[in-house]
Amino acid sequence: MNISSNKKIYLSPPHLNGDELEYISDAIESNWVAPLGPHVDAFEKEISEYIGVNHAAALSSGTAALHLALEILGVKKGDYVFCSDLTFIACANAICYLGAIPVFIDSEKSSWNMCPDSLKIAFKSHKPKAVVVTNLYGQSANYAELSAICEKHNVPIIEDAAESLGAEYDGKKCGSFGELAILSFNGNKIITTSGGGMLLSQNPSYIEKSKKLSSQAREDALHYEHNVVGYNYRMSNILAALGRAQLKKLNKYVAKRREIFKYYHEKLGSLNGVSFMPEINNGRSTRWLSVVLLAESNHNKIENLIRHCLTENIELRPIWKPMHMQPVFEGTSFYTSHERPLSSKLFEHGLCLPSGSNLTINDLEYIVSIVKSFLNNNIE
Repeated sequence: MNISSNKKIYLSPPHLNGDELEYISDAIESNWVAPLGPHVDAFEKEISEYIGVNHAAALSSGTAALHLALEILGVKKGDYVFCSDLTFIACANAICYLGAIPVFIDSEKSSWNMCPDSLKIAFKSHKPKAVVVTNLYGQSANYAELSAICEKHNVPIIEDAAESLGAEYDGKKCGSFGELAILSFNGNKIITTSGGGMLLSQNPSYIEKSKKLSSQAREDALHYEHNVVGYNYRMSNILAALGRAQLKKLNKYVAKRREIFKYYHEKLGSLNGVSFMPEINNGRSTRWLSVVLLAESNHNKIENLIRHCLTENIELRPIWKPMHMQPVFEGTSFYTSHERPLSSKLFEHGLCLPSGSNLTINDLEYIVSIVKSFLNNNIE
């Protein structure tokens, strides 16, 4: 099995469906190219309807949405904010933007997302202003238990659904949990606006405030009047047009990524020491990324496999390095209910496989052949 040496198989590339030019051309022909415009309004409405929330603000990135969510909930300098340990650093960075103090919470085995038992332990030592829960690799966190814990302590949840648009938990779409939720439409996400994000909430005042803050916090006056510091965080009309075209194919893309995961599971799951990210009970993952665990390997061997696959034009990635292991957060509080942090173990043994919804069967056969050959020859 071989493919052209000129073809690079990426981890999660954009998948354009052919409708994008029509939508973008409409934005250009109408001369609405700057931030705001009819496609922004329509995109917010369509995402809201898809997820089942009432209000949304289209923004320049998921990180911008996190920043605004924290500010809207009143997070200030010196406040504690609990945050998933196994996540992309944007979650922790947004906390630091406000001078607040991140506190990292370990993962649970059933979903790899925030562990309810570890969260309970953290509440014994700190009273946070908010809890940021990441939905990892296309999968919902355990909101039944996490929400109950946070409600007991009267602390709001911010749902980081950047990686989980299209996923479900307990019959509800990801992006509908917590006081506020955020989405990302970065180029590697299941649908993309090139760069962009969204803030969602059932509370209209939260979204109204986010739209003001994200437009430089301008007051309603003929001149430029500003009472608070604002940001330039709104999405452009052209990018929103791109997002609308992408959204039409979201369910198709979810189905394809789940098929890709099933293929990997069937072809690699029987190998000694190989397992896959579980699917949470009462939930449906998008399998945004197919993630494998190599029990008999270590992180050095994971990196060797990644380098080997690069020579074969295949992009693999380690899973997220936990926040408590990042040099920038050395000494930051971290709580786990496990004898050994699960997030650390997952990082040591975890590997993300190419998962783009535009992968062909020939691509998948080639990926599996290269990975299987390496594993058979290099894992004792």
